[in-house]
Amino acid sequence: MTGRLNNLSTKAKVFLGLGTMIGLAIILGAAFGNAGRNNGYQPQNEFKLDPWIKIQIGSLDLSINKAVLYLFLAAVFTIVVMVWIENRMQARPNRVQTAIEATYDLTRNNITFGNMDRNYALKWFPFCATAFFFIWFSNLLGYLPLPTNSEETFNLFGLKIPSFASYAATANISVPLMLTLIVWLTYHVEGIRKHGFRGYLATWIPAGVTGFARIPIFGIEVISHFVRIISLSVRLFANLLAGHLLILFMGGGLVVLLGIAAIGAITVPVAIIFFIFEVVLIATLQAFIFATLTAIYIGGATAAEGH
Repeated sequence: MTGRLNNLSTKAKVFLGLGTMIGLAIILGAAFGNAGRNNGYQPQNEFKLDPWIKIQIGSLDLSINKAVLYLFLAAVFTIVVMVWIENRMQARPNRVQTAIEATYDLTRNNITFGNMDRNYALKWFPFCATAFFFIWFSNLLGYLPLPTNSEETFNLFGLKIPSFASYAATANISVPLMLTLIVWLTYHVEGIRKHGFRGYLATWIPAGVTGFARIPIFGIEVISHFVRIISLSVRLFANLLAGHLLILFMGGGLVVLLGIAAIGAITVPVAIIFFIFEVVLIATLQAFIFATLTAIYIGGATAAEGH
């Protein structure tokens, strides 16, 4: 049997796998039928931030919720892992140290030194590297189920414990937005420190542009700097939110919503594929893009000449 499967082409194996999934869905559909649409299930509530400890100062809401928990865990995890590795560096590195050194090389030589002057790269490398690792760990923690769903609880020795759910702080627009505003203000301040206020604004106009054309080009450049706030924050937020929604729906949300258990035979394998794709690629890629754009913006603001 194994020999026959090995002799099949890749296309035939794909169709065989799809046929098996569809056949299993038909069998489950015949066995369990259709329970009807579940209007009580609200998938968006997975991202609802209910206050655990309410802290209100006037109109300012500083309540502790699961987003705060995930941010705290990401910060602690970043610090602990880096300190732990630093204290265990060896002359002959093991696999973990080799992987960390490769990541360090990525943040130092590729992200930071590859996008700004050496003097500024030495100064801003810790900032860019911290942004990368913090967002990376925050993204990865988002795929680790934790007891954070306060709407659904279970009893443990008489205590009501929140059910397990996955949530990423970076899937909440407020977190990427605040990170973006820090980057945005940082590179403008650094640009003004390098060139002076008027000199920095002058760098927004490309060299060689004279006359009336300077006015619309300067206006376009002003708009582009404000658009960076949207693009940098929404890119991180939207990618993480979309990934979590896909995993949620494919991993069982669609089955519960529609009340059709049979489609789980198709959606669950898809959810596993999405989960692996998000953890292996998207979580790292989005951290890399954010840190790289941070370095590019700082490098552009402190460049010797206008672009």
